[in-house]
Amino acid sequence: MADRYDAQWFADRLGDRTSRGIALETGAMIRSGLLPVGTKLPSVRDLAFRLGISPATISIAWADLRRHKIIGGRGRNGAWVMGDRFAPRPTRLVSTGNYGPDVLNLGIASPDVELLPPLEQALLHGAKASQLNSYQRERILPELEQVVRPSWPYDPGAFLVTNGGYNAVYTLLHALVPPGAPVAIEDPTALRLLDILEDLNVPIIPVRCDAQGPIPEALAEALKAKPVAFLFQPRIHSVTGSSVTRDRLEALGDVLKGSDALIIEDDGVGDVSETARQSLGKRFPDRVIHVLSYSKTLGPDLRLAILSSSASIVEQIQSYRSFSAGWTSRILQAAASWLLQDAETENIVRRARTVYQARRHALASALFALGIEINEGEGLSVFVPVETESFALVTLASRGIAVSAGSRFSLKPINAIRIATSVLPLSEVDRVAHAISAAAAKPR
Repeated sequence: MADRYDAQWFADRLGDRTSRGIALETGAMIRSGLLPVGTKLPSVRDLAFRLGISPATISIAWADLRRHKIIGGRGRNGAWVMGDRFAPRPTRLVSTGNYGPDVLNLGIASPDVELLPPLEQALLHGAKASQLNSYQRERILPELEQVVRPSWPYDPGAFLVTNGGYNAVYTLLHALVPPGAPVAIEDPTALRLLDILEDLNVPIIPVRCDAQGPIPEALAEALKAKPVAFLFQPRIHSVTGSSVTRDRLEALGDVLKGSDALIIEDDGVGDVSETARQSLGKRFPDRVIHVLSYSKTLGPDLRLAILSSSASIVEQIQSYRSFSAGWTSRILQAAASWLLQDAETENIVRRARTVYQARRHALASALFALGIEINEGEGLSVFVPVETESFALVTLASRGIAVSAGSRFSLKPINAIRIATSVLPLSEVDRVAHAISAAAAKPR
């Protein structure tokens, strides 16, 4: 097979000698089956010589195919065909398993559906939204802006409603990050944020965290690589449950003062947190992008988040968004406005906040009693270091408990597990804690 698909074989079939043309035509040969999975590709230098072009042109074409996970390998070992699927996949997200009904699934830190407000009345109100079914692109309904602005953590230049928090981050990164520009992000972090950045194929610079948030010295070191943006969670860390203190936020601002990087604040846990909203937006109004998701408080099917920034940045994001969904449903925006003003919804969110904290506190206390000390924090999950991640996952699975591998949330090799406490019944806390204790131990 190696001799058959040599540089001359490719040269006879590639008509377009640009990097884009080579990528497209090679991709077409892979998709059609002419180049089967496992095929070793000719070296960059040999193929460039046969085509009479620069090796850099081949490298750019191969990099494009590598970004889509179609080819793999690089350097002295060469490249080979890995697959024939051209739709990019969020590899960290899709690595979650399918579990049977008898498994206690603590792998996804989703909101408890019993703690979400009913949507019937809100949607009836939403169906009467102003400008309903108009093709006019509306960034935010006036009635929704009027509700959210007084409680926003700073006074922004403009708002934009998106179809959820990750949709906001995905859209703004595609709109604002140039190809190949590095992005700094706290480590560990939400796995879907890593999926988005890896799909963008940009250099990712990890910033170490402690119990108070990103470490200023680590951020200062990361900024030496001139990232175009720094992405972090300014209130509650969705993986570890740690809270960014006000002093730490100010210290991070002091470090960022010497940079021109965009500051992207992802408040994904939202108002089920007992910690107050906070932002660097007042300090850096021209480059902070603050994202608040309502999935955990009002429900993920509402598909709603709001971002804020300067008017010029919001305009850039909206311009990119016009390639697809030009606006978020006015029905959903008006429904959210109704919920945010409803007294009963406020009581439901307050109760959810209390229940989530009680569940997390119960597991943290049970683990502490077994000699496992973690950052108690708040939020919807806990992050537990273990001796060997694979051993921990198998041990818990043997006891009918599914959790997430901690390595999925980090760019570095780590041994940890992430346990969702948002859906953990209090009656199961002791059993889960003892199972985690056995899983965290050193394999014998």
